[in-house]
Amino acid sequence: MDPVTALLDAPRAQGAFMLRVTMTPPWSVRIEDEAPLTIVAVTSGSACYAPEEGDPVALGPGDLLLIARPDPYLFADAPDRPPQAVIHPGGKCETPAGASLELPVHQGVRTWGNAAEGRDTMLVGTYANVGEAGSRLLGVLPPTILVREADHRTGLIAVLAAEIQSDGVGQASLLDRLLDGLTVTAIRHWVESPAKRPPGWLGAGTDPEVGTALNLMHDETARPWTVASLARRVGLSRAGFARRFTAVVGEPPMTYLTSWRLALAADRLRHDDAPVFRVAAEVGYSSQFSFSTAFKRHYGESPLTYRRSAEPE
Repeated sequence: MDPVTALLDAPRAQGAFMLRVTMTPPWSVRIEDEAPLTIVAVTSGSACYAPEEGDPVALGPGDLLLIARPDPYLFADAPDRPPQAVIHPGGKCETPAGASLELPVHQGVRTWGNAAEGRDTMLVGTYANVGEAGSRLLGVLPPTILVREADHRTGLIAVLAAEIQSDGVGQASLLDRLLDGLTVTAIRHWVESPAKRPPGWLGAGTDPEVGTALNLMHDETARPWTVASLARRVGLSRAGFARRFTAVVGEPPMTYLTSWRLALAADRLRHDDAPVFRVAAEVGYSSQFSFSTAFKRHYGESPLTYRRSAEPE
């Protein structure tokens, strides 16, 4: 599994909040939903993305925008348009004065806006949570990734536009996977762009030996890897491998592997009730004690405390 695939598997959508937005000018919506990752695809007309810091960005049909920060921003037909609606966490929508907009502007299943058939239409998908493993990816992405219609050849936008207006068996899962596909499209465009310099582990595929080592770590996380065993697998000396890995990835092999293992373990602790000793074994720790020590050193609390902190009150 290449590094991009391994990290993109982490923020996998599960019951993502998805909407087809239909607007007729003038319109302006302030987004305060605190979502760590959002994908916007314009399907007709135009829209303007205006972050609180930075220049506004004009979007046209077919353009794809990935927003990788939970900071508030504005979507509008013009960047100086005062907001007419505010989106809060959980998809709750209000006027700036606090009046509910849930029912008056609802135009149908998974469709929202100020007009049933607005000039400006967009597909919007938000990931409520990306987990610890996904946070490793978001932490190195730029705040936004813009892919113009002319720079991608994906047909997923058209497929999602059709599917989001229908219902059927497995519909929610299908929409999640289509959203994941658009996320991959945007990040892959950024990683492969010659004008960008993605961090070493994300672009490590350009180095065959380091890329192979990362694949081994991701595919066989539970294996008792050492610098020497990884070096043998990629055909380098121990010292040569350690130097090259550190130069490409930005941290030593065992530091990277430990962080990856603990991120996977953290997500596992949050999302199922497997015993701690089993989680420890699945990510490569021979004993629950050594796992708990490493976990507490990294996250500041024991695995059980970390798990309980995620449980609903």
